[in-house]
Amino acid sequence: MGRKSRDSRRARVAERQRSAAPPKPAPDTTRAATAALLGWLIPGGGHFWLGRRQKGLVFVVTIPLMFVIGLLLEGTLAPFDPSRPLVFLAAFADLGNGVPYLLASVAGLGEGRVLAETWEHANTFLIVSGLLNMLVCLDAFDVAIGRK
Repeated sequence: MGRKSRDSRRARVAERQRSAAPPKPAPDTTRAATAALLGWLIPGGGHFWLGRRQKGLVFVVTIPLMFVIGLLLEGTLAPFDPSRPLVFLAAFADLGNGVPYLLASVAGLGEGRVLAETWEHANTFLIVSGLLNMLVCLDAFDVAIGRK
């Protein structure tokens, strides 16, 4: 008997709180998509566009720097080869670097040298920089939507 009255009181209070709360405006998905796209093209660009200058500056320096270190250590930009799933995933991760990846591909950089002592570390730098930029793009999207 006590349980029923307590549950119904909870339901009434919850209903009162829901009806009293003002409705949230719909998020601007165009703005969020633009921030994510700018963040992919230029690492940190989405945060700069949203006015988060300090975060944008950190990302625009560190992510391309990681990518360049990977290239200098003789890393290989992975080819898109669906017959080798792990290589395909590495290529997708490399693509996450945006314009730096596209410039390196066009310039013929990232051929790598498998026999280099630093080759695996270099590939790690290349892959991690792309994946990190993908996370930064998602962060810019969340900021633009209002989740952060």
